Amino acid sequence: MSELLKVENITKIYTNGFVANKDISFTVNANEIHALVGENGAGKTTLMKILFGMEDYQEGAIYLEGEKLELKSPLDAIHKGIGMIHQHFMLVPSLSIAENIVLGIEPTKASFFDYNEAVKITSDIAKKYNFNIDVTKKVNEISVAQMQKVEILKALIRGVKILIMDEPTAVLTPQETKELFEQLVILRDSGYAIIFISHKLEEIMQLCDRVTILRKGRCVGTYNIADMTEAKISRLMIGRDVELKFNKKAKQAKNTVMEIRNLICVNDDGKRVVDNVSLNIHAGEILGIVGIEGNGQKEFSEAICGFSEYHAGSVRFNGVDIKGKSIRELRQMGIAHIPEDRMKNGCAMNLSVKDNIIGDRYFSPQFRKFGFLNSKAINRFVDQCISDFEIACDNRNQPVRMLSGGNIQKVVVAREFTSGCKFILASQPTRGIDVGTTEMIRKLLISMSHEKDVATVLVSADLNELLEVSDRLIVMRKGKIVAAFPTTQGVTEELLGEYMLGIKTMTAAEMEDLL
Repeated sequence: MSELLKVENITKIYTNGFVANKDISFTVNANEIHALVGENGAGKTTLMKILFGMEDYQEGAIYLEGEKLELKSPLDAIHKGIGMIHQHFMLVPSLSIAENIVLGIEPTKASFFDYNEAVKITSDIAKKYNFNIDVTKKVNEISVAQMQKVEILKALIRGVKILIMDEPTAVLTPQETKELFEQLVILRDSGYAIIFISHKLEEIMQLCDRVTILRKGRCVGTYNIADMTEAKISRLMIGRDVELKFNKKAKQAKNTVMEIRNLICVNDDGKRVVDNVSLNIHAGEILGIVGIEGNGQKEFSEAICGFSEYHAGSVRFNGVDIKGKSIRELRQMGIAHIPEDRMKNGCAMNLSVKDNIIGDRYFSPQFRKFGFLNSKAINRFVDQCISDFEIACDNRNQPVRMLSGGNIQKVVVAREFTSGCKFILASQPTRGIDVGTTEMIRKLLISMSHEKDVATVLVSADLNELLEVSDRLIVMRKGKIVAAFPTTQGVTEELLGEYMLGIKTMTAAEMEDLL
């Protein structure tokens, strides 16, 4: 293999003195899929932003095919041959796939956009790399997996030599992941280099050729995948062994905590995104909800914890209808919520760690003295949370926006898990989180449910997580429940994928006693 990219002694220090990267060096070869792993806050995101021209750096150099690069913007990076597929796609939904792919480099005819030529050149490149996709379809008509293909084709058509992929399988089914991996191997064998960022170590072992491991802003080393195991990688990442498989005891259904009947949610376009869903959620159980993103899980989750309104049906919590109740009332009833978007809905980014942790309970007698806030009690409680949940921060007064994604999630988890809840809805609680924090959150979910009898709903795109943590499962597709499993025993990721994709569907009679 020939060396394509060389990163030499890169150091990045932010204006507040935080050292994000320190003397990082590694190489990426042509015809290689190169994994980049590390805990949240290890410096992966900063390093990739540097490689894509989104961040500057104080020391070091970047070479592409021996040429030293000066990258001032993402356009510079693309022109030099480095492309990045972001976790959140950057597409225009109302335009066709072909129009999205050629956006900014549109073919013209008599000074006007030549749509037919755009269709031809995008179809040709899709066929060349075995991307089975109809480029005339609008982006708002295609699946998440197809959107990812569009993003890859956008980069390829601009002549990139290196593709940086950030958590590319986060919202894909096993079948879609397998197809993506096949296409990445084709790209690798065609001479491209792929930098693959993922917290899913089993995928790295399956797909990648080498792995570079970052820890606390420094490079631990680069290793051949053939010489590694998942345990070795996690040990180098966080300094200890990680347990992600749990021997849960079989659970007997207890009293019903939440009763949902004929729930209907309608979006702004008048479309039913949750379509007549009915089920019971019991104390001491973890109910896993499976589904391809955009099939109603988000709207269902937000409706049952009072985060958004529902159009019809009923949600009763311990016999009380929650409709019309405020978030504060619902929290005082014992409903907690870890939202899907920790940045937007999980916390106030400009407020401190302390303010975010006590934001839902500052009025509690525990934190009041003579009608005023009791600073000593608040500080003692927050410091205990920082210690118990291993939140890496300078101090309790540090703004949450200054923390890594994993530590922001720990702040949210600390607040919700100490709220005295009887019901918790955890939506994508470990998305984009390193293996160490993932282990902590999964253990906490199991402990809260099985030891404290908290009724728990887990919504996750990580099928392995759902199978490891949940006691029973339901699959949602197009707003309906299409499958239900009373236990995770004997259920595989491939089987769940078939229901998620609509290849299989259970009848109402088959699910009657399972909901």
